[in-house]
Amino acid sequence: MKLYFFPYACSLAPHIVLRELALPFDLVLVDNQAKITAEGEDFLQINPKGYVAALKLDNGQVLTEASAILQYLADLKPAAGLAPANGSWERVRLQEWLNFIATEIHGGLAVFFNDAIQGDVRALFEATLFKRFAVLVQTLERQDYLLGSHYSVADAYLFVVLRWAAFHAIDLGRWPALAAFQQRVGERPAVVAALAAENP
Repeated sequence: MKLYFFPYACSLAPHIVLRELALPFDLVLVDNQAKITAEGEDFLQINPKGYVAALKLDNGQVLTEASAILQYLADLKPAAGLAPANGSWERVRLQEWLNFIATEIHGGLAVFFNDAIQGDVRALFEATLFKRFAVLVQTLERQDYLLGSHYSVADAYLFVVLRWAAFHAIDLGRWPALAAFQQRVGERPAVVAALAAENP
């Protein structure tokens, strides 16, 4: 498999999971501006959406969208327990969290990469985002991970997008449960290895 990535983008989540599962893969860097890969490929031919993550399978199929990639990878090694079994109520809860992360946390933080979001407009976006943070806090104050005591692909995804808060001068220390979650996940060997590989 090939994982097309840009350092610290949401592609970091499947990168972490690939390492958690000890699956063989190649990392391929994408120039986000030029849309050219480090191998000289036109990234838009690989993923017409134009953004990472994209996972190219050995059969040539390309899978995009972090939530879909994460579940696909988890199902390659179900015994690892990174996702509940398909068809179970717990799996539906995982999908609920993945959707919430993608739409509310990923989207809520990504908007600040636009330098035009300043002043009162930024304050409005922040107010909405912080309400979403409160939902996470309610869960993470009573349990270590989103699904309970067991780490899942949703935690990898949340860890990655919460890291963006620091890029936008949002101090997660204001929410001790989120800061503790980041520290807990950040100490996992696969996370340490993925971060080091993306920023050698």
